[in-house]
Amino acid sequence: MATKKKRRSAKKAPLAEYKRKRDFSKTAEPSGGGTKARTATRRRRALRFVVQKHAASHLHYDFRLELDGVMKSWAVPKGPSYDPSVRRLAMEVEDHPIEYNTFEGTIPKGEYGGGTVMLWDRGTYAAEDGGGEESLRDGYERGDLKFVLHGKRLLGAWVLVRTRRERGRAQWLLIKHRDEYATTKLDVTKVVETSVTTGRTMDEIATGRSRVWHSSRKKTATKKRAAARRARAS
Repeated sequence: MATKKKRRSAKKAPLAEYKRKRDFSKTAEPSGGGTKARTATRRRRALRFVVQKHAASHLHYDFRLELDGVMKSWAVPKGPSYDPSVRRLAMEVEDHPIEYNTFEGTIPKGEYGGGTVMLWDRGTYAAEDGGGEESLRDGYERGDLKFVLHGKRLLGAWVLVRTRRERGRAQWLLIKHRDEYATTKLDVTKVVETSVTTGRTMDEIATGRSRVWHSSRKKTATKKRAAARRARAS
């Protein structure tokens, strides 16, 4: 009976832990709206995933998969690898709101997770066996979550394997399956160091600079120099 009550409480407040850890008067992170309004829509479209490069106390990658109206989340210290022989540690963290899929910026120093956050990759994903959300939910519960990613930087089949639990938080391994995308020759986290949405580096995000703004300034300067040369020539 106690177990059933606990499950019902978790369903009523799926983002309770996420909200408890944050002061939204200080951080620009999304507070997370209700998930009920999105339930019908979620059934009619592909599920989303996002990977965020996060320079907090330690640099890591936040790997998030949409499931049951929230983003199931793991902190991956070394980031994903396309090499099937490499097993990346993935520590499960609290569920995040769907709105977190668009968050890129800085979390104030002193706040939970304080540091720079980059949208490193995003896209859609599906169960590897084609079984939809039911299959994904079952895999998550069993600790053997197999899925296919359709991102800009991450593609193909992957698996999250739970190895143990530590005080309520599980430890998993993120592993690339052997398919046409698997390779030992590409270290994707070293090759790709810019935002998938803005093209910015971590330093540019941290200082609030915009790639578009720099480009516009450069074009303006070029035009001014050209105009000056024409004026001198005349």
